Amino acid sequence: MNSKLHAGLSRRFVAFASAILAACVVVPAALAAEGKSQLQTEEAWWILLAPKDVLRRGIQLSDTPLTTRALDRRALRSSQATLLSAADLPITQSRIDALKGTGAELRTTSRWLNLASVQVTSAELKLIAKLPFVRGMFPVRHSQRLSVIDFAQAEIGGVAGSGAMSDPQLAQIGVDELHARGFHGAGMVVGILDTGFERSHIGFASIEHPLDVIAEWDFVKNDGNTAMQAGDDSSQHWHGSAILGTLASYLPGVLLGSAYEAKFVLAKTEDVSSETPIEEDYYVAGMEFIEAHGADIATSSLGYIDWYTPEQLNGVTCVTSRAVNVATSLGMICLTAAGNQGNDSDPSTNHLLAPADALQVISCGAVDITGAATWFTSDGPSADGRVKPEVLACGLGVYSIDPNDPAGFISVSGTSLSTPLVAGAVTLILQARPSYSVMSMRSALTSTASDAILNGTFDPMYIRGFGIMDALAAASIDRAVEDLNLDGSVGAADLASLLNSWGACSGLCPADFNGDDVVGAADLAALLNAWN
Repeated sequence: MNSKLHAGLSRRFVAFASAILAACVVVPAALAAEGKSQLQTEEAWWILLAPKDVLRRGIQLSDTPLTTRALDRRALRSSQATLLSAADLPITQSRIDALKGTGAELRTTSRWLNLASVQVTSAELKLIAKLPFVRGMFPVRHSQRLSVIDFAQAEIGGVAGSGAMSDPQLAQIGVDELHARGFHGAGMVVGILDTGFERSHIGFASIEHPLDVIAEWDFVKNDGNTAMQAGDDSSQHWHGSAILGTLASYLPGVLLGSAYEAKFVLAKTEDVSSETPIEEDYYVAGMEFIEAHGADIATSSLGYIDWYTPEQLNGVTCVTSRAVNVATSLGMICLTAAGNQGNDSDPSTNHLLAPADALQVISCGAVDITGAATWFTSDGPSADGRVKPEVLACGLGVYSIDPNDPAGFISVSGTSLSTPLVAGAVTLILQARPSYSVMSMRSALTSTASDAILNGTFDPMYIRGFGIMDALAAASIDRAVEDLNLDGSVGAADLASLLNSWGACSGLCPADFNGDDVVGAADLAALLNAWN
């Protein structure tokens, strides 16, 4: 591990970063040729900087904003040649000061892409173009978060049958099966990019499993508070809170999040006010923040398309997609919503939103509780022909906390909601199978999803992808049915679990191997026969 730490700059990473930036950089020398029309109003621009200077002693963890947990996760799952590279070094203060010295307002920076985002006038942009370390510039793009298709107030007990209102949406993707085996997200860190987060709801305040936020940052206001603040739009907290509720709430018999024992990193990257454009630079900064804090998983229900065309959704053009590509190469599993743009019967077209086209992101579509694709779920493929979305979960009438009522609940629709359901399920799978890489997780999900099992392949219309995910099946690859804790062997821990559930069982009984609703001698014999 130490040799990797001190190996210096990864040539592979540099080549990758250079390639993904080449498509959209406007070099300073070309600015005059483009005319002055683009430079008359104050706008946000990305500034591409010259390569960073790397100390001869090599890069140390203390030179970066990374936590030790981030480094440990990279050591376990990264596909990069080195654990630390120049991409982890912050933009130097001298360069930031020089940019500000032109009169520009610094919005944010990207360590990974070696970019600074600035708010500038045309005169300031011309001054920036003359700085010796500037290598190019291109505009920061505007967009909007995924809209919620509909929502309604939900009454406790309003779901047919008994149990929590969230039970059907979790059972559809096998989360209940992993919950029954004791996997609830413990030890995992999940990052969320969204609007603000209201955390005063009773669903986040249980004594047994309170919401555990280990880091947060508001990239819109540039402070450490992602909750509602003075001056925020009245709905600033709504979208992010509903997403968080599907993952982290804990009210047994009422509402359960899919990964309520996980820890969370919150990044407020979206401004919902009509006066302020929602822009991709905050997304990139938020993704870097989440990765630096050691998150195993990042999920976003955001989409960007207003300035791109479907033909550009090839995984390497959109800035947000390029940031996701870096994150997945560093071993962070990333999930994003496919979009609510609808679908058609033409497999040669797509209705995706970036970054759903990113190379190794897991893009999530939406079905109803019967398993039928919703009318709004966006279809693929990506512009370069990859299957998108990859997997599906419920996105119609998903239950969550009510962001405006600390004791209320809502039913919400959109791929915004199917995505955190998948993210929570992936969290449990990774808890059970911590050695899964980004690629092996993708393979586990797609090979065990409903349509792949039924038809042996993906949906040729690129609406359903590989189908509805199955969390237990994905976690159980190469595991015996008697391996209750999915650790790769049948042993004392599995025996203890079986004995603890001895007798008649109702509901989910993982130790009831023969399916007779009793954990008894026959099941014990099966476990002992499979011992080790």
